[in-house]
Amino acid sequence: MNIAWIGAGVMGSSMARHLAQAGHKVKIYNRSPAKCEALKQYGIEPAATIAECVQGAQAVFTIVGYPSDVEQVYLGEKGIFRHAGTGAFLVDMTTSSPVLAKRLYDTAHSAEFAHKKFRVADAPVSGGDTGAQNATLSIMVGADKEDFAELLPLFQIMGKTITHIGPAGSGQHCKACNQIAIAGTIAGCAEAAAYALQNNLNAEIILQAIAKGAAGSWQMDYNVPKMLQNDFAPGFFIKHFIKDMKIGQSVMSEQNKKLPVLDTVLKLYEELENRGFAESGTQRIIDWYK
Repeated sequence: MNIAWIGAGVMGSSMARHLAQAGHKVKIYNRSPAKCEALKQYGIEPAATIAECVQGAQAVFTIVGYPSDVEQVYLGEKGIFRHAGTGAFLVDMTTSSPVLAKRLYDTAHSAEFAHKKFRVADAPVSGGDTGAQNATLSIMVGADKEDFAELLPLFQIMGKTITHIGPAGSGQHCKACNQIAIAGTIAGCAEAAAYALQNNLNAEIILQAIAKGAAGSWQMDYNVPKMLQNDFAPGFFIKHFIKDMKIGQSVMSEQNKKLPVLDTVLKLYEELENRGFAESGTQRIIDWYK
């Protein structure tokens, strides 16, 4: 299949690579062209513009930074809706707004674009850079059932747990649930590590003792060791986690509901961002306790 890939960040580069290695013909576009250079060795062709990237593509995948980026990439004058070919799948894998995901779907079926017969899906992912590198991502899909069925073989190249959540926008709602759960988990893990350190305990032994019991989690296994080693390289950027938490907060605020754990953890990360750690990995939350 001819695939256009937009977004060569920590996650996107690995995901595009897996598709190319599976035999698909992949073109890639990124605002910073240098990030695409390393992908040439896998047969991935860099494109200078979005229009060039999506030309002739049967499926277009995007994984960019923020909802505003998604909106520009799809709906801008130089964007995907203007330049993608008839019948193309348009799959946004960015963690973005459920409202925007539904808007993209509705725009594809509007009078202006209905003749192009685009097939739109939102498919955010979870698993971090490790999941992207190892093709073990969880992928949460909002799409029409028949479109999900046709996209499934492509998703299976990039991930292990592929779930059709429901119609357009529901994939993004599912990802919001995922990030809400992570917020409480990573904060709890950091507090446990901080408690051990404060009481002059061997935190690594504590970790071994509790990680396989009821306290066990992905965050405990992957991020707590990084916390203890002062390894703050970004598997997932603090700035992006803040964005994700604000999406969930915004959805609930519109319904006059609060998420007290999410609200609290968001404040901790905003403090870290204000201290200059926006580009650090989320495990840097341990610094708040230190």
